[in-house]
Amino acid sequence: MLKDATMPIFSPDRHAHVPSYVKLTKQPIAGGTYRPLANDEDSNACAPSALSGHHSSKLYTQKSAIHATSDNTSIFISGAGTLPCLPEMASSGSVSKAEIDNNEQIASSELQPHQPAEQPLNQVVSVCKRAAHATAKTLSTAGHTAVKATKVTGHAIHTAATAVKTAWQTFTNFKAIQLIIKFFRKAYGPWKKRMRFSYAFYAIVFTLLTSAEVIFLQWGMYSEPTYDKSNEVDQTTKILNSVAGQVTKFVSQMWLEQKSLFLVNFVGLGLIYLALIFVTNRFWIATLLFGTAITAFGVANSIKIQLRNEPIIPADFTFISGGDAGNIASFIPDNSQQFVENAVTVVIWIIAICLLLFLLDRRKCFIYCSWRKPFASAKNTVGTFSRALAAVVSVVILASYATNLGTGGSWSNMWAAKQGYTPTLFDAAEDARNNGPATTFLSLTKAPTMDKPEGYSKQKMQAISKKYSKLANSINKSRTQQLTDSTAIMILSETFADPTRLPDITFDEDPIPNIRNIMGTTTSGTMLSPGYGGGTANIEYQALTGLSLANFSDSMIVPYQQLVPTQSNPYSFNQIWTQKYGESGSEAVHPYYQSMYLRNTNYKKFGFSRLYSLDSATPVEHTEKIGESPYVSDSSTYQDVLDLIKNQKNPEFLQVVTMQNHMPYSNYYEAEDVLQSSVTDDTPDDEHSAINVFSTGLKYTDQATLDFLSQLNQINKPITVIFYGDHLPGIYLKEEQNPDDSFLLHETDYFIWSNDASPSANVKLDDSEAAFSSSNYFMSSAAEHMNAKISPYLALLTKLHEEIPAISRVISNRGGIGLGTATYLQSDGTVTDSTSMSKTQKQLLADYKLVQYDQTSGKNYLKESDFMSVD
Repeated sequence: MLKDATMPIFSPDRHAHVPSYVKLTKQPIAGGTYRPLANDEDSNACAPSALSGHHSSKLYTQKSAIHATSDNTSIFISGAGTLPCLPEMASSGSVSKAEIDNNEQIASSELQPHQPAEQPLNQVVSVCKRAAHATAKTLSTAGHTAVKATKVTGHAIHTAATAVKTAWQTFTNFKAIQLIIKFFRKAYGPWKKRMRFSYAFYAIVFTLLTSAEVIFLQWGMYSEPTYDKSNEVDQTTKILNSVAGQVTKFVSQMWLEQKSLFLVNFVGLGLIYLALIFVTNRFWIATLLFGTAITAFGVANSIKIQLRNEPIIPADFTFISGGDAGNIASFIPDNSQQFVENAVTVVIWIIAICLLLFLLDRRKCFIYCSWRKPFASAKNTVGTFSRALAAVVSVVILASYATNLGTGGSWSNMWAAKQGYTPTLFDAAEDARNNGPATTFLSLTKAPTMDKPEGYSKQKMQAISKKYSKLANSINKSRTQQLTDSTAIMILSETFADPTRLPDITFDEDPIPNIRNIMGTTTSGTMLSPGYGGGTANIEYQALTGLSLANFSDSMIVPYQQLVPTQSNPYSFNQIWTQKYGESGSEAVHPYYQSMYLRNTNYKKFGFSRLYSLDSATPVEHTEKIGESPYVSDSSTYQDVLDLIKNQKNPEFLQVVTMQNHMPYSNYYEAEDVLQSSVTDDTPDDEHSAINVFSTGLKYTDQATLDFLSQLNQINKPITVIFYGDHLPGIYLKEEQNPDDSFLLHETDYFIWSNDASPSANVKLDDSEAAFSSSNYFMSSAAEHMNAKISPYLALLTKLHEEIPAISRVISNRGGIGLGTATYLQSDGTVTDSTSMSKTQKQLLADYKLVQYDQTSGKNYLKESDFMSVD
């Protein structure tokens, strides 16, 4: 009873309103769905305890009201169960996506009823924040990667350095190495206290080396003379005329003739030496550079004199800048190989001695200076300033001396003249022999193109244009053809000249029978060449432009290298065709390297559309050679020309420069094919052999030219060929020493020929007009041969050719012509000079010089007129 009394009393009625608790089975999450909390009413309908997954609310503050909403935008509803607080969800069991989206829209509109414009802005800000966060995270990741890579690299370097250090320590721990180290440590003290060479010793070395180089350069200008066995020459004469005797005379004339040309060359080289010393501030390094460079210069100068009778000039360095140094080396003759090898040995000794003295001399800097601490002390300041000033002043003095040496009235020219300097720069070889190759070279560093003729002005050039326009109109009245109706082929045949013209040489057979026959049936004659042994580009320049080297300044040696590269729009005769046909009007063929004499650059300036060479973008197709010759044969070159003619769209001007007969003349051909000549007994064997090989090459040219003209006759297009040899090869050593033969060494052959399809076929101008000529007249002669109309410029050349048949810069003792004057020929081949000319000749020559000056150095007033145009 007691137990019953203490037990609680359960009354069903009292708890009738309390819901019964039924344990629900756990529902899988995959079967449920989420429904958004649509509004505050739905949220309040459920007690917080009824939602076990419900989280805390988030407070949003707005201007209109404060609303508290849940962070969760949806709650999970089991598909199988029901919740008493969500009767509509329980009844449906699931909520469609459309209903969810609708509820979200309602909730959004009720939560922010007063801010329709700020919501997009908040979204933009949120997107920007997320983008910034992502960018920062990317940069952070990249930074961590870079740091990690740096650490890995540093670790690898540290490992490698440790390995090297360990290996070095192991190496130095060897007993033998330790002994060596101890030896050098003991020797370092005395080595550090080694003497500094005195400036007096430097001066002695400077004087001896500079003097030796002057003598070496001068020695390369001479060659041993030969004597006729029939003439008895005493020993004293032989000694004085020997190379040693001539060099001795060059030096001793300071005391014997009061001509200090040795001193002039010494000063020129000495200024170069000093500039190297002050620029490098290392005496022995400068000595090494100077000795090596001047020795190499002397070797090259000697070889060029031997082959071309011309010294090294500044313009020759364009070959090196153009990448042709290797090609130039291929011209070294066999008999100079030993000389080159000996020179290389000398250079090696110079380098070795200079490096040894550089190590033994504790005075590293010629002038004390400190670039690291230039102003740390008064000594450093003065030394650094002096070193810089010395370098600048030495270079300025050298440049001033060189650029003024060839200009009359300048300080260096006047000083050199007092020492006996008499320039003859129009003949550089003679100038170098008389004045020294160093002085000749420096005199040509600044080459004035041409002296300004008297009366040059715009009005004067306009008057000349009108004058020769009238002459052209008069000439054209009787001419019926046009130059541009025919293809003109101008062929410069390398070293082509009749070898039988020189005395004391006879052949078993005629080397050029075919060309000799052609010359007898067409316009032909003898050309006066300014070159001997070289100068191809000069003769070519005259033929293409109509200008003469005789009118230029003496220091203008090679226009292709000194003048044309600086001109903006130089005139050449191929432009007659390009003015009518455009780019297809002219092309050029040269079966060698295109940068020789800067032809690739100069031809572009002249207006040639293409240059076909061995190394051009479109190279020559035919490159066959004869025997062991290194040069493309003339027959191959002619075949390239024929291919161009067959493929041409219109008549053209074709410029052709052959290479087959270029020096040197070694044993290229089969022994049975070599022509045999008879020479006087005192002709050296080397000269005799070279003459035979050269003449054999002419025999091949002779046959190839005949075949070429025969094939042109088969082409039904009017074609005219202008064929000429540029100069004789420099192999006639005996004739060079005979003044009576000097004029013959400047005579070559030319002809102008037209094929059967041309109106001028079989035309031969009278010998009174064609017997003598120079290459500057070839285009005007070709126009006369073709009966073609001409420009005022060609009219001037036509009239000038009638009065002065040949003009050239030639030294000859014939006819009273001395050094320093141009050579002019009369119609009978006799020599005249400007002082003995007629009034008409003088006026024509004066007009010619004005025209040439206007084109090369003047204002080019004639360009504004029709002076170069053909009607």
